[in-house]
Amino acid sequence: MPWLELSLIVRTEQQPGTEEALDDLGALSITLQDANAETPDEQAIFEPGVGELPLWPTITLNALFDADADRRGLTEALGELLPWLEPDQLTFRHVADQDWERAWMDQFKPMPFGRRLWIYPWNIEPPADENLVVVRLDPGLAFGSGTHPTTALCLEWLDGLDLVGKTITDYGCGSGILAIAALKLGAASAIGVDNDPQALTASIDNAERNDVADRLAVFLPEDVDAGAADVFIANILAGPLSALAPTFAAAAKPGAPFAISGILQGQHDELLQRYAEWFDELRVDTREDWVRISGRRRT
Repeated sequence: MPWLELSLIVRTEQQPGTEEALDDLGALSITLQDANAETPDEQAIFEPGVGELPLWPTITLNALFDADADRRGLTEALGELLPWLEPDQLTFRHVADQDWERAWMDQFKPMPFGRRLWIYPWNIEPPADENLVVVRLDPGLAFGSGTHPTTALCLEWLDGLDLVGKTITDYGCGSGILAIAALKLGAASAIGVDNDPQALTASIDNAERNDVADRLAVFLPEDVDAGAADVFIANILAGPLSALAPTFAAAAKPGAPFAISGILQGQHDELLQRYAEWFDELRVDTREDWVRISGRRRT
């Protein structure tokens, strides 16, 4: 069925009251986005810390209502609930219904990483080729699919390692794509760590789809035992990567290869200095505006 979408732009401090008013008027869903998206003033917000809800200075709220909702009635009711609101701040449009999972599946195609590693959506059958290592993901889980440059950098790095019989720690595991790829490439076991319980659920679900769930253990950061991994990888953000450097050093065995990503160009110099305290053979690889730092735990 089609929907009626109501959009309005508000300042950060107006967002809670506006969202509450839209909810009171029967909005079926409310989404927030940067009002300056796709302009030079666009501001990227990546994965927030636990309990954090960062927002943009100006926000576009999009609220969906039934297609036959009364536009004039909604405008008048919002004017009463939000006295500062001017009618010309509101825009309406009809939105056609679609199968959102199918739309994502149509966009998510098989992708190669390195010499032999491929990521396949679950709905596409890979060829019978013993030279290919295939990780199959649920296309409905849009995060950690391999389409982001940082994930691609990490997958290519894993493909270049000899992982047979090794243990790997994947910090910030998301969908589990890196840990699962390592297991499919020959690692004996993997630990996935993420501060989002939904990510841990997704990791296990995808591990089951790839028949490696018995070799993957997942933990919240506060529950994981530092241990000592043969290989360590973390695809998060520059701030946490800097703060967690001592933790990562303790989690990697002497001589263990490591890689960190989620780093924007311009952020890597500081991280190189930070990690040089514990890691050798540091190198930088880039894709688009993103950086991967790799090296080896000092013996």
